[in-house]
Amino acid sequence: MTSSRIDQSVAVEDDPPLLLPDEDYLQGPYYEGARLPSPSGGFLMVLGVRPIDEGSGSGSILLECTASSLRYQMIVPKATRSERKKVRDMIDDGSDPKCPRHRGQFLTRIRHDLACPMCGVRYAKAK
Repeated sequence: MTSSRIDQSVAVEDDPPLLLPDEDYLQGPYYEGARLPSPSGGFLMVLGVRPIDEGSGSGSILLECTASSLRYQMIVPKATRSERKKVRDMIDDGSDPKCPRHRGQFLTRIRHDLACPMCGVRYAKAK
């Protein structure tokens, strides 16, 4: 016997995350490691961080609300000239480069670039 009922209990993972309405305001507290308030109540948890395509140099952070389970995406802008210069100076001095935005966070190598694992921003070419 077959059932004509459609099973709708399976969640669709292809739905894009919502964009945060006050993204610029939340970036400062995120860099400092503070708890981020959610637009729908509760707080936002970080689910994942990844760099956006090769050319842009910016990053994307996937967040989930603890109260509503809605998922949001925060786009982190690419590195400024002064931030890239700070990283190049650290490399030239022979020290391990750290993220100019996240205090004390070491940069990691992603293919040919040095990027921050906390914000996904690419700061310099790896040698």
